[in-house]
Amino acid sequence: MSAHDHAPHEYDDPAHDRGGPGREHGHDHGGHGGHGHSHGVAADADRRWLGLALGLIAGFMAIEVVIGVVAQSLALISDAAHMLTDAVSIVLALIAMRLAARPARGGFTYGLKRAEILSAQANGLTLLLLAAWLAYEAVRRLFDPPPVEGGLVLVTALAGIAVNIVAAWFISKANRTSLAVEGAYQHVLNDLFAFIGTAVAGLIVLTTGFRQADSIATLVVVALMVKAGYGLVRDSGRIFLEAAPAHVDPDAVGDRLVGHPPVTEVHDLHIWTITSGQAALSAHVLVAPEGDCHAVRRNLESLLAKEYGITHTTLQVDHAQDALLTVGRAGEITGSHAADPHCADAHGPVHRQGPHDH
Repeated sequence: MSAHDHAPHEYDDPAHDRGGPGREHGHDHGGHGGHGHSHGVAADADRRWLGLALGLIAGFMAIEVVIGVVAQSLALISDAAHMLTDAVSIVLALIAMRLAARPARGGFTYGLKRAEILSAQANGLTLLLLAAWLAYEAVRRLFDPPPVEGGLVLVTALAGIAVNIVAAWFISKANRTSLAVEGAYQHVLNDLFAFIGTAVAGLIVLTTGFRQADSIATLVVVALMVKAGYGLVRDSGRIFLEAAPAHVDPDAVGDRLVGHPPVTEVHDLHIWTITSGQAALSAHVLVAPEGDCHAVRRNLESLLAKEYGITHTTLQVDHAQDALLTVGRAGEITGSHAADPHCADAHGPVHRQGPHDH
């Protein structure tokens, strides 16, 4: 068990790691294996790069709103609205970095690491709401387009392309393991594509007088906002609902663990994400009577780290007994085990060697 990065306290004594008195085996609880991993947003993440990107985006956004109103260009206003969500996402990411750096204490046993997930979800919802309003305005202007200053739109969009390239470079230097920071980075990239579309629309209006091109460019921006907003809401929602990481199949993990001799059964398997980039796993593992529970725990922790990248694990390892071998789904416990309170309500499928249902 690797050393924790917090100061020693009453729970760091060997007796606690052994499960304490009253446990049937001195090897019940595997510690949190491999605590050298990064826990979400690093406390030393480079806030300076995010601050530079924020200043650049906020300054250009203010100028763009004024120009958009003067030029009567909804495309420019929609780009400015998109940049507003970029600025908000960066501000929230900066706040999340500070909150996530606070040590876990009291009732917040994980600290405030999910502050970045809250910021990502708020940013995603804001994107979706803005997209709905801009879509309404764009469709309305398709049927009744106002006069648009194509030259002003073109010049402003070209400047926006340059600003977003620089801002994206700034954010790429920050800690992108954070869902909030990565969301801000993706938004700036979407903004870059949106400005390219706006520049094309400005050129079309300038050369052909086709004013609907401005509304069409706005709808392109709306599509990008919906895509980015939905992705953020979906990913943050999975974390809040304690779903397994998208790239991990819990059933496959359970079968992989039970296929490691002398493991005979794995149940109460849970895989979730504490914060972006930090998956966690807990499970109850039964091994054959002659098996070494300590060695099994160490081997399974190594397997999970190498094959699935899961290093924050809590494994309860016990020797299998006749009564324990009858563990199943809730409501399926029969025979002498019916009076045994052990795992009376098993969560999820039970993984055993050989064919079995999931």
